[in-house]
Amino acid sequence: MEERFVDVAILGSGTAGLNAMGQVRRAGKSFILINGGEPGTTCARVGCMPSKALIQVAEDYHKRTHLGRYGVDGHQDLTLDAPQALEHVRHIRDILVDRVLSNSTDGMAPALFIQDYARLLEPTLIEVGSQRIRAGAVVIATGSRPLVPAAWQGFGDRLITSDDIFELETLPASLAVIGLGTIGLELGQSLRRLGVEVTGFDQLETLGGITDPEVLAQAMDIIGKEFPLHLGQPARIEAEGGMLRVSAGDQSVLVDKVLCCIGRVPNVEGLGLENLGVPLDRRGLPAFDNRTMRVGDLPVYLAGDVDGERPILHEAGDEGKIAGFNAAQGGNAAFRRKTPLAINFCDPNICAVGARFSELDPATTAIGQIRFAPVGRALVMGQTKGLLRIYADKASGRLLGSEMIGPKGENLSHLICWSIELGLTAGQMLRLPFYHPVIEEALQAALYDLYRQVDAKNSGGLLELEGMET
Repeated sequence: MEERFVDVAILGSGTAGLNAMGQVRRAGKSFILINGGEPGTTCARVGCMPSKALIQVAEDYHKRTHLGRYGVDGHQDLTLDAPQALEHVRHIRDILVDRVLSNSTDGMAPALFIQDYARLLEPTLIEVGSQRIRAGAVVIATGSRPLVPAAWQGFGDRLITSDDIFELETLPASLAVIGLGTIGLELGQSLRRLGVEVTGFDQLETLGGITDPEVLAQAMDIIGKEFPLHLGQPARIEAEGGMLRVSAGDQSVLVDKVLCCIGRVPNVEGLGLENLGVPLDRRGLPAFDNRTMRVGDLPVYLAGDVDGERPILHEAGDEGKIAGFNAAQGGNAAFRRKTPLAINFCDPNICAVGARFSELDPATTAIGQIRFAPVGRALVMGQTKGLLRIYADKASGRLLGSEMIGPKGENLSHLICWSIELGLTAGQMLRLPFYHPVIEEALQAALYDLYRQVDAKNSGGLLELEGMET
């Protein structure tokens, strides 16, 4: 079998792989893009975008439960055509996938794009179909898939994952969500609002990755009013008639389907990573530097969800760019990673920015907070539930991080993230304009609470402005 040479081989045509390809193209190097499995990004096919379409349908339908307070008549008679709603979600999904493909791999010549599974025979020798490709460097961006324990795989279509849910033709009457991280919370709440009887389980004693106990207490109260939450015990599943019984500790529920959201595993089976000649961890992955994405001293780079480090689209894009740049340049350039930002689109949003509460030193940290109930804009919107907590270095006032559950958290968390990225202090942020009435006034109030606790005070009129606070 003859070998073909390229400067860079990229395995995986998702977000990370496509961004790596962009860097290689920009460098003018030859490449091959190889993709096994479904084309299109995880985000567009089964992730962030179709889930947001489902969330939007659920939130709009849920509004009927409180339209009466605005004097809107007839809201009690609103009904849902579940098959049509699910078809709408798939329609949105298909538009998004088509856009990704039309702007990436559609029309690419066979010499540049191969739709097939690849295997590494050596660190830079790839076998795909009947071809062997020798590369100067390799970028592994093969993504991940939902984890389903072997013991649960025999339940057939009664057990579904986020890869399956958007293919449902209609909604089950009842469902248990096992795993209440971002995916489980978003889908579980949406399905409950669409009329499914939902019960949530998680062996951890938290929701959505929250580490701040004050924020967690708020989340438990808010989400727990929508569907039962059973935390701190591993779930068990047993078949019972044509249904499934899910139990955890002394809690048990009989449901039509189970939505398994207990994590994701890297797509590395059959990839031949054992032929890299370096140790592999329990997931089958080699160690790598998350600033260069390089595996040891090899011309091999990991990028995106396959490495499991920051499984979020914008992080996958950054990792693809770093890996693609280094693969194309034949170098080992280290990049400073951006401030962590995680948003859960449940209602209200659960967000984490920068340093988590669990990572802070209480002796050197100041914490400002605000409940959303007294915020004017939140009251007008009828969304007064939640808590915003923001963390700073006590001596300097420099922002470190935040955890929150609250309305428009997706917007507030961006403001906080950008401020951390720019190295701003609480005092510097309070010099910035805050319009009235906007939800950002919640951040302003939390910053005032924070500013009072930090040692370093700013000049420039802030103290006079503090005196004008209402």
